[in-house]
Order: sequence, then structure tokens, then C-alpha cells
Amino acid sequence: MTTPVSPDSLPLLQQPLDRVLGPKTAKPFAPLGIVTVGDLLRHAPRRYMERGELQPLGDYPDGQDVSFLGRVDDVSLRRMQSKRGAILTATVTDGAVDMLLTFFGRGEGHLQGHLRKLRIGELGIFSGKVGHYRGKVQLTHPDYEMVDDPDELDSTIERRSKPIPMYPATSKLPTWKIATAVQTVLALLTPEDVPELLPATVRGPGGYLPAFEAIRALHVPESLDEAEWGRRTATFQEAFVLQALLVRRRRANLALRATPRPGRPDGLLAAFDSALPFALTRGQQAVGEELSHDLAGEVPMLRLLQGEVGSGKTVVALRAMLQVVDSGGQAALLAPTEVLAAQHHRSISRMLGDLALGGTLVAAAESTQVALLTASLPTTQRRLALAAAASGDAGIVIGTHALLSENVQFLDLGLVVVDEQHRFGVEQRDKLREQGTRVAHSLVMTATPIPRTIAMTVFGDLERSTLGEVPAGRAEVATFLIDWENEAWVERMWARCAEEVRGGGRVYVVCPRIDAHDDGTEDDGEPDEALLDAQGRPLTEKRPLSAVLDVVDQLRARPEFAATAEAPEIGIGMLHGRMSAEAKERVMTEFASGATPMIVATTVVEVGVDVPEATVMVILDADRFGVSQLHQLRGRIGRGERPGVCFAVSTHVGGEGPTAERLAAFAATRDGFRLAEHDLDLRREGDVLGAAQSGITSSLVSLRVLRDRDIIEQAHRDASALLEEDPDLEGMPGLRAELDRIETTRMGEFLERT
Repeated sequence: MTTPVSPDSLPLLQQPLDRVLGPKTAKPFAPLGIVTVGDLLRHAPRRYMERGELQPLGDYPDGQDVSFLGRVDDVSLRRMQSKRGAILTATVTDGAVDMLLTFFGRGEGHLQGHLRKLRIGELGIFSGKVGHYRGKVQLTHPDYEMVDDPDELDSTIERRSKPIPMYPATSKLPTWKIATAVQTVLALLTPEDVPELLPATVRGPGGYLPAFEAIRALHVPESLDEAEWGRRTATFQEAFVLQALLVRRRRANLALRATPRPGRPDGLLAAFDSALPFALTRGQQAVGEELSHDLAGEVPMLRLLQGEVGSGKTVVALRAMLQVVDSGGQAALLAPTEVLAAQHHRSISRMLGDLALGGTLVAAAESTQVALLTASLPTTQRRLALAAAASGDAGIVIGTHALLSENVQFLDLGLVVVDEQHRFGVEQRDKLREQGTRVAHSLVMTATPIPRTIAMTVFGDLERSTLGEVPAGRAEVATFLIDWENEAWVERMWARCAEEVRGGGRVYVVCPRIDAHDDGTEDDGEPDEALLDAQGRPLTEKRPLSAVLDVVDQLRARPEFAATAEAPEIGIGMLHGRMSAEAKERVMTEFASGATPMIVATTVVEVGVDVPEATVMVILDADRFGVSQLHQLRGRIGRGERPGVCFAVSTHVGGEGPTAERLAAFAATRDGFRLAEHDLDLRREGDVLGAAQSGITSSLVSLRVLRDRDIIEQAHRDASALLEEDPDLEGMPGLRAELDRIETTRMGEFLERT
């Protein structure tokens, strides 16, 4: 049993914030992920307001930052008449010109602190941005410091001439409250409290500050130049710690041992290759050779396979699994959803044909079983799948999180394949591969193209392989943006859907919500992306968001899909996360067969679903999705020989701001890597690969993986050199302790799914 650690025994940076500031003061920090002293000090200012020299009052233009010495001439506090709340106004003067100060609060009680400080006749230094109200010059919620002792005026002026840090804040936690909290903890902080994370050899050439000095330069700089050096040090330090963690993980993996799985020339893989009805692309062949070489070694393979939508990752992964089966082992494929797991089971069984009938009378000489294991399987089927995995009869076991259950046992697990890696955490990945006496090889796949620096930052502990080539014979896909307001275009879109179905095609219609009462949360637990205007502010919805249940009824009532003298009614089904696994499977089977050639769905069809006959993708309220997600949805069509067409419908077509820009970028190219970088330019890193990537969103403050490419690459070189020279970090105990702390906290789960 682990003995609980007393908060009193923790280093200051790990102390809970409520023990230092008090529970009431610390509470508003929690929503920002700030729960310890270290979290607070890592919450860097987003900018600094330069007060400059004190200046006399004058007729300033709106928006000008001013600082002046003035005397309080008048103060009043009253309730507002036209709306709830209270207002405090004060008139200050420099002896020649008056300036109005204005403070708003939810009630008079919230403004009592200002009322106590702004005493008539007292001197103060006031700073803020100039505005005008009813012909008067005013500062709204200015920053100020009263001069209690006139003899201390010179020192007060000197102190107030320094840059003012402006922190990322919330309505309940304004920047000045954050600054006050930072000042409180800085008063307690000593150089001994701050571990040095950058070796002197790394700090020297770049001119980075020692850790303690960097914190003070970041939060209480003497000048903007000093603040910039604090920011540079914090940015490089974040990059260095992250790369050191990933380099250490990779070195630790190299020290582990796996059972070599070299395969054999006359086994299951050879039989599969000889029966393939198509030729592998050069990229598939090259990546296949990389995987084969890794699997044949004693060092556990730990490789990321990324590829464009439709680039054939599944075939490459299946060939690796068959090599392991040929070596006497088993392979497990972990998928994030039951729809995707069932899809993999169908497609792999279909590709293997008779080779997947192991244990039956009609089985080929070289064959195995392919088992499916999900949480919603009927009891009998689940028992059979568990038995096949435990006995080794199933060479390939495909499943969801159910594979991570303690009652799932393998006879000899040799390879773990994780599909859509960003849906799983490092711990989940390792739980499977560390099940046996030796570590299994591991291959993680993603269809979300990852810019190089993102890959270095998130997957730095993995070797990387990329499939950029799409197999021959794949059809072209045209993309059109449709304005909801253009009724003629919308009508033509639905008519085109009917034409495609009548011609043997299939149509996906994707909605952001299941029903009109949805709270905006997708089936997989990710919140819809907020609409933003040109200034990045939330937009008010102009129309209700499309919901699956409503759209199904609307489409079934449209004349385009009704029965005609020449053709029967077009069947329209639906697919969403609240349906049972059996219902989802039935819908997808009917869709693939053409019995129900149209389905209205949420993003459960985003990845992995493979129906070659699908030719149309309609994305309603496309502005609710990021570029990478739109790209994934578009990838569900054009997977056969027939050309596809994607319609992205939105009220933001042709408009301004990031939402319209995102849609235009999506329509302009099918290059997933270009789109991912564009997405990264518009949004934060965590949004591109999933909002719940705690290692990115909660630990990176200053570092931006696209902007700071050079910093990340330099940090990687420096971290690699340090760990090569000092693998146990004996000379850097502070860095070692920080890496251990990250590994044992949720920050270490770079890709954990909430």
C-alpha cells in the first residue's frame, strides 16, 4: 500500500495552490488547469503592456495606452438603472486636465475594494487604454497603485514604469487577480525551489536564463527585453523537457526485448500476397520492408504509420500481422469505436478469404482465425472470441477498448496494432504490448496527416513511416462549398444525390448533432468546435444546427428520393453513437449492399468505414468541423473506381474570418498534410490532433509546434546529446525529477482520451 504524500513535504512548485493562496482565492484557477504553484508560474503572460514614461493628461485618441500621476478629486458608487450591476466612477486630475475612471461590478459589494483605495485627495499612478464616453476621456478598469507615502513617490514611479504582464484570463479570473497571485507565490520562491532543467552547456550558447531568473523575467520583468528573454527561455525549456522525455522513452524501449518474428517464405503472408488482386504501391512495399525488418529483431518495434486517406494502411498493417502469425505469434488490432472494429473485421476477413477460415473443414492449408471482440458482443460470441484468443486459434484479434480488459488473454501476443492512435493513451497502448513475458511489437496508425514538428512533439518516442501515395485506380473527388442561403444550389445538391443513387452509388449525409436537443457533443465525446467571427469571438447561430433525426425525416419527405415509375423509393437509414452495436452493423451492411443506399450519420463514419460504392459525401453545417475532420469525412468516398463529389454546406461560405478561411482551404486541396498545417495555423495544436491531448494542451504554454520548428529541432538534438552522455541524468537531478513527475501524472499521457 502506497503511503500518501503530505502536501507539506512537497517542493514549493508542487504545492497545491489552495494551500498557498487559500481555497477561496485558488478556486477560480482550477478551470484553467492551474492547481499547483508550478502550474501558476507556468501560466505565462500573453503580452506585456508598456506604461512608458508618466505623461500629463491630454486629449488622447481612443486606444492609446497612457500612464499618469494624478490626484483623486471625486468618487461615486451607484447601482445601474438600465441593467443589473453597479458602477464606480472616479475623477482624477493632474492639476490641469481631468480623467474619468470607470469600474463595473455585479453588485456594489464587488467594488468596495476600489472604493476603499480611491480616497479623495490621495495621489496615485494610473495606467490603461484611453476611451471616450459622452465627450469625456476615460479609462475603463485601469491598473493603478495609490501612493500612500509621498516620500515613496520616486520608488513607486520607478516600480510602476515596468512592463505590466497581461495573462490569459477568464471572466471570473481577470488578469490583475492572476498577477496578484503570482506576486504572492514569487515572494515565497527562492532559487533552491526551482530545479534547473537546462544544462549549462545548453543554456550558454543560446543565452538562455537560469530557471529562477527566467521565472522572474517572465512575470516581473524590468524591461520588455528582459521579458522576451524570459519567454524565450520558457519556450526552449518546454521544448527541451518534452524532447528529453520522448528521447528517454525511446531509449527505454531500446533496452526492452521482444520475441523476433521473422516470418517464413512459404507461410500465410506468402499465400496472401499471391492472392492479392492488385499490386502494392511503391510506398506500401517500402513501409512493408521497414516493418518486416523491425519485426525480425529483438528490440520491440515501436512505429507510427501515417498515411493519406485511402493510402492503404490497413493492407500494410495486415501484412505485418500475417508475418507475426507465420512466426507462431498473434496480433491484436485495437480500434476506437465498434463501427470501426466491425469494419476492420469485415475488410480483413474479406481480404484474407479462405485464409481466415482456420480451424474449419474448408480452411486452406495456411490459414488462421480472425476474431472480433467488443463490449456489446452477445455472451456466446464473446466467450468464443476470448477462447480463440487464449488458445492461439485466432491469429488476429480485432477489438475496441474491450481488448484492454483483464480477462482477455493471448497465448503469444507478438504485435499490437493501434488504429487512430490519437484516440488512445500511451498507457492503453502499452497495456496490451506488455501482457506477455516479453514486450510485443507495436504499430500505431493514424489517417490524420501530421506535420513533422507535430510528429516530433507528440510521437517523438516512435519511429515514423509515411504513406503518401494513393493506390492506382482510386477515383477523383470534387469538393463544392454550398451556401445554406442559396436554395437553388441546395436543391441541386439533393437532386445530384438522387442521381448518384439511381446510378448505383451510395450517399453519406453527415450532421453535427443527433437531435435538436443535443448539447453539441459528438458521439465520441468531443465537443463541437465553436463558431468564430473574424475577431475570433463566438458567433450566434443563424439557424438551428442539422440533427440526424430531423434530417432523416426531411429527406424521406423529399420528392427526389420518392418512388417513380422507373425506380423504387430510395432507402434512407441513420447511424449515430446512441444506437446499439447490432443496429449499427445492420445499417452499415444494408448501406454496403445498396439496400439502404443513403445514410444520415454523425461522425461515427469519420474514419475507417470503407464502402467502395460510396460516391457522395454531404456535410451539413460543415463549419462545425475542423479541416482535418472534414478531410477524413471526404475520404469516405472515391474509394472505388467511380469519381466522388463532396458537398460542404454552411452559412459561412464566402465570408470572412477563420471559419470561412477553413472551409475555403478544405475545398482548395486534397493534400492532407497541407490541410493539417493550415489547420495548425488557424487553431491551437491540441485542436488539430484532439482536444483531450493532455500532454499538449496542459503542458505547453509558450511552445507552438508550427511556429517554433527550429526550437523543437534544436531541443531534440540537445536532449539526445545529453541522454547519450548521461543516460541516467545523474548530473541533472532536477530534470530527472521533472521527467519522473511528468511520467507519473496525466501530463505524461500525450494522447489520452477523456
